[in-house]
Amino acid sequence: MKADDLLVRLKSEIERLKNPAKAQLLQGFFKTGKGEYAEGDIFFGITVPIQRTLAKKHQELPLKDIQRLLKSKVHEERLISLFMLVHNFKKGKERVKKQIYDLYLGSTSHINNWDLIDSSAPLIVGQYLMNKPKGILHKLAKSRSIWDRRISVLATFWFIRQGQFKDSINIATILLQDKHDLVQKAVGWMLREIGNRDLKTELKFLDQHYKVMPRTMLRYAIEKFPEKFRLKYLKRNG
Repeated sequence: MKADDLLVRLKSEIERLKNPAKAQLLQGFFKTGKGEYAEGDIFFGITVPIQRTLAKKHQELPLKDIQRLLKSKVHEERLISLFMLVHNFKKGKERVKKQIYDLYLGSTSHINNWDLIDSSAPLIVGQYLMNKPKGILHKLAKSRSIWDRRISVLATFWFIRQGQFKDSINIATILLQDKHDLVQKAVGWMLREIGNRDLKTELKFLDQHYKVMPRTMLRYAIEKFPEKFRLKYLKRNG
C-alpha cells in the first residue's frame, strides 16, 4: 500500500469513530469557546485509549505523513500523531530521534493543548535533551506562547524521573510569576513530583519563593502535604 493510502485509511477510520455527543463534552472541557485558551479546536469525541490503539495499528505511517496529521485541525488527529512520534522516538536510532525532536520543536503551534503536551514533551523533548545542553528550554520558557512555556516545564519531567532536579528548578524559577493558570499548574505539578522524590529540594524552593508564587502554582506544589503543613504555606502566601 502506498504511503498516501495509509494516511487516507487512518483518517477514514478516525472519521468513522466520531461521537458527536462526546465531542461536545470535550470541547467544553478543553476550553474551545470564544476567548478561551483552545478557541476553535475541533473534537471528534474519540477516547484516548482508542486513539492509542489507532496510533499503534498505523505505526508504519511515514514521518512526513505523521507531520501532516500533526497539522490537522482535529484534536484527536494531532494527539494520534504525537503518540506515533513518541513510539517512533522510543524505537528509533539517534538520527531518527533528532529528526523527531526537530519536527516537534518546529511544530509547537500545533501542539496546542495541555493533553497534547503532557503526552509527548517529556518523552520526546525531555528524553532527547537528557544529556545535552538545555538552552532551548530556557528559550521556550520565555516564549509568549503558553504552549511553549508548558512544553519547557513538562519536558523536565523526564529529568525528574531520572532523579535530576536542577533544570526543573531553573525553569520553575523563570516561570515563577507566569500569569497563565495552565503554566502555573504545570510548574506546581513538577515541584510536587520533585518533592515526591526529594522533599528537601522542593522545600528549599518553596521556602525561597512561596510568598510570591501564584496561589494556583503553590496549591499544586503542596497538594500532597499534610493539612497543617499545607495551611502554613497558604496562610503566608499572598
